[in-house]
Amino acid sequence: MRIPDWTPEQLSQPKELVDAILARRGGELLNIDKALLWSYPIASGWNVYMRNVRTGLSASRKLCELGICTVALLTGAHYEYHHHAPDYLQAGGTQAELDGLKRAVANAPDKGVHDEALDTISRWVVQYAAQMTLNVKVDAGLFKQLQTQLNTTEIVELTTAIAAYNMVARLLVALEVSPEE
Repeated sequence: MRIPDWTPEQLSQPKELVDAILARRGGELLNIDKALLWSYPIASGWNVYMRNVRTGLSASRKLCELGICTVALLTGAHYEYHHHAPDYLQAGGTQAELDGLKRAVANAPDKGVHDEALDTISRWVVQYAAQMTLNVKVDAGLFKQLQTQLNTTEIVELTTAIAAYNMVARLLVALEVSPEE
């Protein structure tokens, strides 16, 4: 990491904040937490917001994780992919689909995804995440396709998950945060 790991000796943070992060993480600070804890407003807001994005959405966890993995691969955020590929599998995805995602990302996914390992909605989600990540602007036709399969709440939540993990990717890559040992 380009900055030192946060420690309480270097910068005191309220016990409640550290405890809340530890509770969300299952008792162990991750490397990203050791970066974020250098700023109280960032760490406290991040913890609440990302908890909601990760566990509070009604949209398909599998589709959200697919979007997140797409962002990770497109941005070179290895840390993000390291943490979210297993979550994708846990949400019902398969290794064959992740392999298909990697192939799709290698072939201009913002223009369309044709890998047979991915079903139609998954192809659209990969293309949507790619357009959001690479172009910011999303093609109207692709958006209409998503609307045939997802309700408005699901679209807002999927979009938010992809956008949030674009933010995460940029932090991880800029600070060179690496996966835990």
